[in-house]
Amino acid sequence: MEYYMGIDIGSYESKGVIIGAGGELTAASVRKHGMDSPRPGWYEHDAEGVWWRDFCEISNELLLESGVPASSIAAVGASTLGADCVPVDERCRPLRKAILYGIDARTTDELKFLGGYYGPEKVLEMRGSPFGSEDAAAKILWIRRHEPEIFAKTHKFCTGSTYITAKLTGEYVIDNFLAQTCFFPIYHGGRIREDLIGEFFRPDQVPECRPTTDIAGRVTAAAARETGLAEGTPVTTGTDDAAAEAISAGILESGDMMVMLGSSMYLICLTDREVRDERMWSSGYVVPGVFTIQGATNNAGTITRWLGNNLYRDFESSESNGGRNVFEMMMETAQDIPPGCDGLVALPYFAGERSPIGDPKAKGVFFGLGLHHTRGHIYRACLEGVAYSLRQHLDILESLGASPRRLTAVGGGTKNPLWMRILSDVSGRTLSTPVINVGASYGDALIATIAAGQNKGFAGLRGIIRTGAVYEPDADVHSKYETYYEIFSRLYPLTRELMHSMPLGAE
Repeated sequence: MEYYMGIDIGSYESKGVIIGAGGELTAASVRKHGMDSPRPGWYEHDAEGVWWRDFCEISNELLLESGVPASSIAAVGASTLGADCVPVDERCRPLRKAILYGIDARTTDELKFLGGYYGPEKVLEMRGSPFGSEDAAAKILWIRRHEPEIFAKTHKFCTGSTYITAKLTGEYVIDNFLAQTCFFPIYHGGRIREDLIGEFFRPDQVPECRPTTDIAGRVTAAAARETGLAEGTPVTTGTDDAAAEAISAGILESGDMMVMLGSSMYLICLTDREVRDERMWSSGYVVPGVFTIQGATNNAGTITRWLGNNLYRDFESSESNGGRNVFEMMMETAQDIPPGCDGLVALPYFAGERSPIGDPKAKGVFFGLGLHHTRGHIYRACLEGVAYSLRQHLDILESLGASPRRLTAVGGGTKNPLWMRILSDVSGRTLSTPVINVGASYGDALIATIAAGQNKGFAGLRGIIRTGAVYEPDADVHSKYETYYEIFSRLYPLTRELMHSMPLGAE
């Protein structure tokens, strides 16, 4: 019998699964890790010490716990947290810690320079939206400007999936979806644009662009020793966590939309045509012939983690001493607080914001705080703030004639039924979750089945992925949220100038 392995490296934890040919879950494994922030607005991971270590430990554990022989793994797929940037030498050794995706705000000057260099008209013509903090080109330029000795030694600039696949196979590749979404102007039309990037770095410093379902290479003898996989096991190109999670949830055709509630909230809406708006970003998709329009709220689960660390330390202490889960107890403090939090609105811009405002200098705001408010109010206000951001994106999609027919929520946030009800009530939309909701690693494994020829393309996944919990909006509650949503939408424009004047050291 053949099995398939998928492993995803996330912001604060990594997950892996082994599945059977029919998508049945055979084994699962999780590893938690931290995130480095050497300066305000900077976020990094140790690629060797976090990404590769987690992959190896999870792979070995999955094989051990499942009892599946390594020789029975027909293909392996991996994903990581999007448009990261780690420079490596010719032996795939990281030359510095990886600069993480759109939450890292160090490249403000580089983004401004690139926008001026190419010109806003050309940028909008080619990609449909301005440069943003998720763009890897700005991260590479930052390394060139601030760490020239590292830049000079760089053999390849890798995103996370590129790095993992290279460690497994020796091949440096990036999938078409990620290349289109966050690597402008490095790639366009599935090829490296030497004419657009030659001014800043060598074209041979970036990986080859391949379809997500391609077999990029096979596990080397060295990688087999570290991972427990059999030498010669096929490895897919890999992708980012958002695309893999979307596949895991059955986001396969026009009208489907994923709401991924992880450390950030990532949105992928599928369309049958290219839809462009400067407030979001557009690209093709891992499913051929389908297009995406995407958005991202930088902070979702990260805020609940921050709240736990700062306002709920007693709950964390209780959990560490054998008590209940801290997030369950936090949820209970907000359970009976009414919609709108008794007049408290939060802007969740704790690490800048990607869409729809595209402002790495945006700041978090609690508006309306009074002596009657409790930590439960603050917690619920943050949940509602993320929901208001979802509503903003849905309003944009509706104005573009691309309103989704079906919303599927995935990620750790779906374990919080209060948050799910808030998202449904604020948006006025029905949200469902998949039965198997283990995340991007499951999508990686499903992609591996296609790469190995087990399923007849993505259409073959429709019979595998089934709907789980469904959340219907309450019309009365939705109406009550309208006033608070209007206040939320006005807060950022009214405070933007003050946010930008805030001294750096206060971030």
